[in-house]
Amino acid sequence: MSVENIYATLEKLERMHKSLLELSFKKTELLKTNNTEALDQMLKDEQAHVAAIDKLEQQRQLLVTEYLGAKGFAPADKMTVADVIKVADNDTDKEKLEKVRNRLLLIIDDLRKQNDLNQKLIFQSLQFVNLTLDMLRPQPGQINYSGNEVRGTNTIAKKTYFDSQA
Repeated sequence: MSVENIYATLEKLERMHKSLLELSFKKTELLKTNNTEALDQMLKDEQAHVAAIDKLEQQRQLLVTEYLGAKGFAPADKMTVADVIKVADNDTDKEKLEKVRNRLLLIIDDLRKQNDLNQKLIFQSLQFVNLTLDMLRPQPGQINYSGNEVRGTNTIAKKTYFDSQA
């Protein structure tokens, strides 16, 4: 068995992660502009990408396990591309695998950073929504629980038809 199948799978993983990274950049812009409809579609696209990446990752794991098994290694929990690089037959295969592995690791690191930024933007949006809701809710000192009137700074008594405790 050669490393070509592993290399091809790693290249597919690299392309899928690049595409997911591009979606993550677009998601950042959608979060900044508060475009919830487009964001909903973006989440569906991301889920499809993640499912495809998961399938490719399973394929990669199988290929690595088969390759290392053919080389006489006992199956282990985590067999990695780094293990394949160590036991590859020639320097050309080792170099090819190492280059694609490093590119993939860089893309995954960029994706992690971008997702952290998106998570922070979402958290800030939620804080803003909660702050706005808190400002709209009546404060406990402004509510008269015993009668039908609400007393505030205005000297004229107002009748309320809204039960804020409901």
